[in-house]
Amino acid sequence: MKQEISASPQLTHLDVQGQAQMVDVSTKTATKRQAVAAGQVRMQTATFEAIEAGNAPKGDVLGTARIAGIMAAKQTAQLIPLCHTLPLHKVEVQIRPDPQLPGYQIQALVITKAETGVEMEALTAVSVAALTLYDMAKALEKSIEIESIRLLSKKGGKSGDYVYQEEGERKKEWGNE
Repeated sequence: MKQEISASPQLTHLDVQGQAQMVDVSTKTATKRQAVAAGQVRMQTATFEAIEAGNAPKGDVLGTARIAGIMAAKQTAQLIPLCHTLPLHKVEVQIRPDPQLPGYQIQALVITKAETGVEMEALTAVSVAALTLYDMAKALEKSIEIESIRLLSKKGGKSGDYVYQEEGERKKEWGNE
């Protein structure tokens, strides 16, 4: 028998019994929402150079990863159990070479006009773009690393705007430094 608990306002995905639930957004007003997420894919120099030269065995690594990220954003509600199905008005995935890694920086921008935000769609786009990049290049290298997937910013909604801060800035803000 489950013990009845009161759900904290921050834990909107829990009902009064503490069970997962989809949040009711039917009383919220549809407003413009935007989210930007990022991540990176690190690899050996030889792998990076092969991709940059267009010499990957499976073909267009970056183009395929970019399209996969866009498609994934559109499927987020099918992948993340409590996400709402949202009308996406814009999904943009950019993959930029970063010779210093070596590897690629991935960034996704997602925009909607809806009752809830698109943070999960942006994070999903980056994640699947990174996974697809790995899949397209794994014949060249199995040790490719996917790193630092994070929300960079969000705009709109009741909770207001958010901008990612580097770890040092977060520690300072939290009073841990």
